[in-house]
Amino acid sequence: MLRKLDLSTGRPVWSAYRAPAVPTGSLTRDVKTDVLIVGMGISGAMMAEALTAGAHAVICIDRRGPLKGSTAATTALVQFEIDQPLSTLSRMIGKGQARQAWRRSRLAVSNLAARIAELGINCGIGRTQSLYLAGTVLGPSELRDEAEARQMAGIGATYLTSAPLAGAFGIDRGGAILSHGNIALDPRKLTAGLLLKALERKARLYAPVEATAIEDSADEVGVATTDGPTITARHVVLATGYELIDIVPAAAHRVISTWAIATCPQRKLWPGAAFIWEASDPYLYVRATADGRVICGGEDEEFLDETRRDKLIADKSARIAAKLDLMFPHLDTRPDFAWTGSFGTTTTGLPYIGAIPRHPRIHAVMGYGGNGITFSRIAAEIISASIGGLEDTDANLFAFNR
Repeated sequence: MLRKLDLSTGRPVWSAYRAPAVPTGSLTRDVKTDVLIVGMGISGAMMAEALTAGAHAVICIDRRGPLKGSTAATTALVQFEIDQPLSTLSRMIGKGQARQAWRRSRLAVSNLAARIAELGINCGIGRTQSLYLAGTVLGPSELRDEAEARQMAGIGATYLTSAPLAGAFGIDRGGAILSHGNIALDPRKLTAGLLLKALERKARLYAPVEATAIEDSADEVGVATTDGPTITARHVVLATGYELIDIVPAAAHRVISTWAIATCPQRKLWPGAAFIWEASDPYLYVRATADGRVICGGEDEEFLDETRRDKLIADKSARIAAKLDLMFPHLDTRPDFAWTGSFGTTTTGLPYIGAIPRHPRIHAVMGYGGNGITFSRIAAEIISASIGGLEDTDANLFAFNR
């Protein structure tokens, strides 16, 4: 049923910070529930919290255990800016739909920040501004057009020419878009906090448990597991990240390789510790942690070969550190942590969320792209509404049959 991947290798920076333990049980007999969630990473955790808040009985399973898949390797830039610029996306799917996708992404970041505060989850959350730098994909003039496209959609964006950019942020580029309202956080602490909240509401968490087969009917879905017990549910949510399941349509997505580093904690960073990312291919992105580490990543490669990917960690880390040094010569850019992982992308930069065609009781969350955590929030809203008998007005934007 499942294509298994070695999702990450190396030592992600989040291993430096202790996340709360999430207790799990052993699945020893057949069980029934309203909703079965396959996967206990960030997507599964958001689904579990949303569904239990709606009084649904929920079971979560994971073949590794909580927090152990791609979630541990994410760099957690939680931003509303979608991988495809708004001006580019408008040409791909139409101006109206592109604007709404960007608006929904911005709303999801705000909703997530509000939900974290409401639940009192301690995950080091902080709001930050972001800079989208001119590069090889969008030069200064194209970036100015992108800023205007965002403004016309009601999305705040300030275009900075080279002099104000250098004066305010110390960055030497031809131009940049300044945005506000994004958030930074610790993804493992957030995932643990959401799962613990679901546990408080009587969710059942079983791990390690591997789903091996799915059979659905008009009324229910049966999921077989490796050790024998079967889980029967009214609905199943597949939150398996980049490990694709055969039943999920081969939509316009692909899984590639990416690399990242994190430095030692530093006292002097850059003004505002803003998120920084480039309109380039390959791109570079930079963020800071609450204790002053600098996370920097990129150098993506269009292949999925874990052995080859892992062998490139040293070389890619050196390249990323060198690029960071060019941008901020005052930083100590030596990697204190270095890791690599699988990374999913789609042609439009939008996720695939919703019921699988011809399988209305099986829902999939494919929050691919650089906005994975943002898209997980959108998925939690859309799928929990659908299971509750409601219709999200943006569901068709992200549906498999769009």
